[in-house]
Amino acid sequence: MTLFSDLDLCDPILRAVSEQGYSTPSPVQAQAIPAVLAGRDVMAAAQTGTGKTAGFTLPMLQRLQSGKRAGANRIRALVLTPTRELAAQVGENVVQYSQYLQLNSTVVFGGVGINPQMKALRGGVDVLVACPGRLLDLYQQNAVRFDQVEFLVLDEADRMLDMGFIHDIKKILKLLPAKRQNLLFSATFSKEIRDLAKGLVNDPVEIDVSPRNSTAHTIEQWLVPADKKQKSALLTRLLQDNKWHQVLVFTRTKHGANRLATHLEKNNIRAAAIHGNKSQGARTRALAEFKSGDIAVLVATDIAARGLDIEQLPYVVNFELPNVAADYVHRIGRTGRAGASGQALSLVCAEELEDLEGIEGLIGKEIERRTLAGFEPVVALPVSRPRKPKKPKKAKAPRTDDQQRSADNRGGQGRNGQGRSEQGRNEQGRKNNARRGDKARNGNKSEHNAANNGNRSRRGGAQKPTDKTSADGQEKRQQQRGGKPAQNASGNNGADNNRSDSRRQERRSDSSRSENSRAENSRRPQKRPAANSADAQSQPAKAAAPAKAAVNPYGMVAPEKPAEERQQGTLRRSQRRKPS
Repeated sequence: MTLFSDLDLCDPILRAVSEQGYSTPSPVQAQAIPAVLAGRDVMAAAQTGTGKTAGFTLPMLQRLQSGKRAGANRIRALVLTPTRELAAQVGENVVQYSQYLQLNSTVVFGGVGINPQMKALRGGVDVLVACPGRLLDLYQQNAVRFDQVEFLVLDEADRMLDMGFIHDIKKILKLLPAKRQNLLFSATFSKEIRDLAKGLVNDPVEIDVSPRNSTAHTIEQWLVPADKKQKSALLTRLLQDNKWHQVLVFTRTKHGANRLATHLEKNNIRAAAIHGNKSQGARTRALAEFKSGDIAVLVATDIAARGLDIEQLPYVVNFELPNVAADYVHRIGRTGRAGASGQALSLVCAEELEDLEGIEGLIGKEIERRTLAGFEPVVALPVSRPRKPKKPKKAKAPRTDDQQRSADNRGGQGRNGQGRSEQGRNEQGRKNNARRGDKARNGNKSEHNAANNGNRSRRGGAQKPTDKTSADGQEKRQQQRGGKPAQNASGNNGADNNRSDSRRQERRSDSSRSENSRAENSRRPQKRPAANSADAQSQPAKAAAPAKAAVNPYGMVAPEKPAEERQQGTLRRSQRRKPS
């Protein structure tokens, strides 16, 4: 059996470890500590509760002990965590393991004042545990510099990517010196994590001490089928009948955590909720009261519970199953730590069957079902059929030149030998789209021209001359009316203005001639009609001279009245002007 004393750790560290009650390293610690002491980069995938924190903290502290002290605003080791609680927990472990070393450390995260953190960094820090967002804030205020960084540790790296810290991590990586030792520790490693690690670690030592996405064998897992509306009462019954204390309950949402904590308080069960909407002070107080036993139930969301390290936590309850199956492993990993036993209970309704199947497929076994009398579900939970995780598809090999030429020679035939190739279909589609576009543009032009012609006809029927013939006719009409001929402005910028002036002048001249004609007719004496109507009928009527058509100011020609009607109108006007 391997002991901590067999791992080449110095006496001050061995003394601190023994005071914490540890003598035998866990499998991940037994493999990670020698690799880190040798200066190798490490990628470790281990389930939650196996001692990952000590796996990178102990050898890192020993190597920092023999190095040069950090300068002002400098740090020597940087540990990045996704949540405040995990940062506080890692910082506490660093203090415990380095209590007999001449090293200092500090923790920085958001939700609290930044000035005390800036003051703590002013004299230089050997180990800095930080959340990515607050670390970038401190860097922008010149409170921290990275030119002396020797170690970079990403703890719970998969959760940091899930929480959207990938961009902050990449920004931080650009600020760090190229020569450093990189350590990646997590419960699971996804494809995204491995892609990130390719550009981060150099020839790493990969450690996988347990089956991937598995749970600790010391955790007893079981579930109780229940309707969604009965879950709160069912949990209350379980807590009261079994007299459970120190129970960590997981919910999906922040509001759900608040509602459940309020319900438990109304039933005389001391409970508190922690989630992202709670202040850092409230979260710290709730966690401290839970550890001390003042609070029996701590209701938490997935993000807030990451990093909770509670010794001998006996019970974990999934009030609602997580949407992501891997989160189930993280949840129940809060219990059964360091070889201790624990229970993981899930309250499952029929609507969560799909989530249950995904979880059972991930962990590779069915979860035992137990029914509680008085809480039998109205909608029975169907028998689950665990889904196997999908295997990643292999990338297709690139086509060779011979395969490309053979495909071209086949003329794009498919497996059935029918139809055109994809390229031919795409080309034909582009041609059809082009033809439809031309038709649409031509139709729009014709509609536009027709609309313009209709608008000009409604304005008075006078159309704008568009060619040389119409312009010449305009000049001739202008000369006949006594005006000056308009200059041919074809090709000049003032052509439109000349035509507009000629039309306005024409309208004014027509209007003045019509007014002069009416005034002259009113002054001219009119003959009275013959007294004898028979004589008037016997006399041949003189042919009336054609009256000149009157033109209104808008250029419209008024209809011509008959000669007899015009004569009667003139007679009536002359009679009105004579005194009676």
